[in-house]
Amino acid sequence: MDNKKYQLYQISVVFSMIFALVGFSYNIWRLEASETNNNIRVACFETLKELSALEQITYAAYYDQDKLEGNPRKGWVRVGLIRDFSALTTSSIEGNTKELEQVWSNNWQLLFDDQEAVNKIGGSIDKVRIEIKAVLTTLN
Repeated sequence: MDNKKYQLYQISVVFSMIFALVGFSYNIWRLEASETNNNIRVACFETLKELSALEQITYAAYYDQDKLEGNPRKGWVRVGLIRDFSALTTSSIEGNTKELEQVWSNNWQLLFDDQEAVNKIGGSIDKVRIEIKAVLTTLN
């Protein structure tokens, strides 16, 4: 009888340790996943703000012909921030921001004169926005 109690005690101790380790491991994994999702969310929201600022610069340059508010150097700063923030998000967002950077690079000289250049930049901004919204809806 003592031997059976001792075996039962050993089995319950082993089971308790396994249960504790599994629970601890899941908790660590969940905290890590939550932190990752939170970092992606913050980077996405900051990227959305910078996209809005870039769009404002684009519109000020073309529609208002405002050389101060529509200064392409301000646009380059915003594009750089967008690229930096995208590195903290997902590969799909990062890919779209690379495309935005390329579109900006090819069209910034035409901001004050060419509606097509403004449309290309605006379309690229919208593409990044759409991808950010899609990513945000998938986060837990």
